[in-house]
Amino acid sequence: MSETTDEITLSADGFSMPTVEVLTGRGFVTGKSGAGKSNTASVVAEELLDRGHPFMVVDVDGEYYGLKEQYEVLHVGATERCDLQVGPEHADRLAEFALDQLVPIVLDVSGYVDQDVVDDLVAGVVHALFAREQEVRYPFLLVVEEVHEFLPQQGGLDDVGEALIRVAKRGRKHGLGIAGISQRPANVKKDFITQADLLVWHRLTWDNDTDVVRRVVGSEAADAVEGLADGEALVQADWSEVDLERVQFRRKHTFDAGATPGLDDVDRPELKSIGEDLVAELEEISDEHERRQDRIAELEATIDAKDDRIADLEDEVERLKTADETLDLLTRRIKGSAAEGEVSDEMRERLEEKNEQIHDLEADLADVQEERDELRERVADLKDEVERLSSYEERVEQAEAIEEQLDRAREVLGVDVTQGGGQPASAAADEPEAELRARIDELEAENERLREQGGGGAGDDLATLVEHEAVQAAVDVAKENGDRADEHFDRVLAILASSDGGPLSAGEIVPLMDGVGDATVNTVLRELFDAGVLRRKKDGRSYEYALDEDFLERRIEVAEQQR
Repeated sequence: MSETTDEITLSADGFSMPTVEVLTGRGFVTGKSGAGKSNTASVVAEELLDRGHPFMVVDVDGEYYGLKEQYEVLHVGATERCDLQVGPEHADRLAEFALDQLVPIVLDVSGYVDQDVVDDLVAGVVHALFAREQEVRYPFLLVVEEVHEFLPQQGGLDDVGEALIRVAKRGRKHGLGIAGISQRPANVKKDFITQADLLVWHRLTWDNDTDVVRRVVGSEAADAVEGLADGEALVQADWSEVDLERVQFRRKHTFDAGATPGLDDVDRPELKSIGEDLVAELEEISDEHERRQDRIAELEATIDAKDDRIADLEDEVERLKTADETLDLLTRRIKGSAAEGEVSDEMRERLEEKNEQIHDLEADLADVQEERDELRERVADLKDEVERLSSYEERVEQAEAIEEQLDRAREVLGVDVTQGGGQPASAAADEPEAELRARIDELEAENERLREQGGGGAGDDLATLVEHEAVQAAVDVAKENGDRADEHFDRVLAILASSDGGPLSAGEIVPLMDGVGDATVNTVLRELFDAGVLRRKKDGRSYEYALDEDFLERRIEVAEQQR
């Protein structure tokens, strides 16, 4: 193939692929350890970076930071060598950096100890990319290393696997491509492999893996793949006129961070740094999240202390009740043996004293339990507030920036700011002054709009948000992708809007749907979630859904700014 501006060249003899097919297609690259699969992915990354195309790599083994030797790439994860340590709370902003600011990103998950954090982070990023790409529609490639860990052939799929399969099935029409890398094709969900329009088979020797080649490509390819040299592969692409092509991929130019360590010292290169503003913005999210988490931990510690106090009070109540029963038994014995059947005054006073102590302790116990429940509600409110913070902070920053522009414009015109505007000091207003005053009017109107949006908070009318044309555009995407009646989508949205933002399960929604079955409701909820209109959380074995107010407000804000 000849090299053109629309193709990336991947070998010394000129083998190339169409750039847009690589960016938006579904690829699968496989080969045993050391056969060259990660090198091939790095070569593709270098070629895309040379042409200014962004992408994101989910790096399981920490091999891709070597790209920073020659390119400005945002490297995030959990290790010290990353530009910044990130968590699931950064998912939306990372997707915006990738698609809105076209920043290439290496998401290095090799340093996380807790697999749940990895799953939440990767799932959040993939969901955010899918939702954002529906609006941006910019060709973008998501590369997933060790894809068998997220898309296993055996067992069911978790939230990450479902998100990746969704991208593989429906991402292409929005411009979102995916490439999975794995050394064990037999362990990868077969639906992912069979949907790929680009297959790159490096050397494989295990029978289970060559059997996959035999089923997908044929017996001759299965025999040939065992004898391939390092970096050599059999390439099969839907757009190619050749059914199967044998290619020797070139070595990558950047630092090989994934090379097996040897006895000699490794000469590590000086790495390029990404823009400070991007890192600062991510750090701000981290700081705010950390402050909120500290406050939540503080309140949870207080709740634990209250629980301990409740346990102590309950033990004391039980002890006193036992003592009361003992005294009661003793009283009956004394009464039965007394000549006149009377109990001594001392015994009666002791009984009354114990009863008063039990009563007081039970009252204290009720007070502490009530205080604990209030604290738990406060923790829940704080966690909800964490999710809302980022969008509010953006609005405040925009309002402050507009205020600064207003002050500068008033100063140029000589307007008395302390009196809220007025006429310029000079009666003779020339044309530039007239333009500035017109700009002031525009800025003041924009500032008022931002203040109204920023002050809405939890009291916003959810039904009004849903009815906005920018939100309806996302709803239309869900309706287009689903195979259910439009009225079912509208009814589900109305039910969720009337719940005051509280999450509902499919089981709670079905009785309100006038005879519509479980399957339809689940389909509608899933499509609305895929389109970004809803957020969800796991509740036991099922999901609870609610309107994603932050997403809806951001869509409205972007639409208003583009008018």
